[in-house]
Amino acid sequence: MKVKDVYIMKEAVDDLDEGKAFYDLQESGVGEYFWDCLIADIESLRLYGGIHRKKLGMYQMLAKRFPYAIYYEIVEDIAYVAAILPMRRNPEWIIHKLEERRK
Repeated sequence: MKVKDVYIMKEAVDDLDEGKAFYDLQESGVGEYFWDCLIADIESLRLYGGIHRKKLGMYQMLAKRFPYAIYYEIVEDIAYVAAILPMRRNPEWIIHKLEERRK
């Protein structure tokens, strides 16, 4: 499946901001590295969009360097990133967040 463009929804940008803030508290500069790595993973959807497994109706791509998952949908030839969530959270919390984003 060819993805022409990738859009990051507002809620997913908020997820990125939260992750960046979390990692900045751990050590200075790590938050910026987190942001750059996740953006690179998201940009890879142009090549690999649609090959990932689905979870609750959305594709789930695991980030390469951080314990995060990127959830997205493809409509026509555009990938919409709906959530970027930490995989170390309670699975029920993750399911709840995904259900909120699907509405």
